[in-house]
Amino acid sequence: MVHAYTHFMKREEISDRMNMDINPQEEKSLISRLSIMGEEVKLFGVWGSPFSKRVEMALKLKGVEYEFFEEDLQNKSDLLLKYNPVHKKIPVLVHKGKPIAESAIILEYIDETWEGFALLPKDPYQRATARFWARFVEEKCMPAIFKCSVGTEDREKAVEEAYETLKLLENELKGKKFFGGEEIGFVDIVADFIGGYWLRDFQEVVGMELLTKEKLPKLCEWSDEFVNHAVIKEVLPPRDKLIAFFRTRFGSKP
Repeated sequence: MVHAYTHFMKREEISDRMNMDINPQEEKSLISRLSIMGEEVKLFGVWGSPFSKRVEMALKLKGVEYEFFEEDLQNKSDLLLKYNPVHKKIPVLVHKGKPIAESAIILEYIDETWEGFALLPKDPYQRATARFWARFVEEKCMPAIFKCSVGTEDREKAVEEAYETLKLLENELKGKKFFGGEEIGFVDIVADFIGGYWLRDFQEVVGMELLTKEKLPKLCEWSDEFVNHAVIKEVLPPRDKLIAFFRTRFGSKP
């Protein structure tokens, strides 16, 4: 299945506006958007994958037009296997015929390729810090959360370990609206499984209490801000469909 997403005004409208008096910042934005038009951008992913959604969030925040190809992971397309012959996984971004794999790497590519909304800060130290916490989410938080779903034996211990990991992540918010500050950034997007509907619905289905206002109040506040962000809300998968998927995959709560 292929979906085309467009976020650009008609060419005639752009032409008319370029002939008007506009401020330098708006002119730079228009020029940037004009340069994006005509570039071939394709994304191979799955509707409910937080990894695919990371890329969609970044593209939407940048205002980049792209074509989405829905993959069947039980019957992967020849194009997916062609573009990612090593891991054979989604997501894969194809820009001007050149494939880029692995969601975190794709996010950095998007940030470096297109101007506009900045995913990573300019300051080298802040960029390094963002990369550190993004890796922490991928290598520590997500494995700890998924460990909670493996059977019911030692579930309490697994949930406690996941809580301790998420508490470390929560501390990094330090009173900020997002990990990126006042605006969504690299870490927020990489942590979409935690901040979006995935963890909320996952814990409901498997019957655990992990991300709650009593245990992790700041992280819950951040999650609420995340899902209510105009761009993020547009990208998030339907909750009823996601819950149905989790019930099929992990069963109902014990």
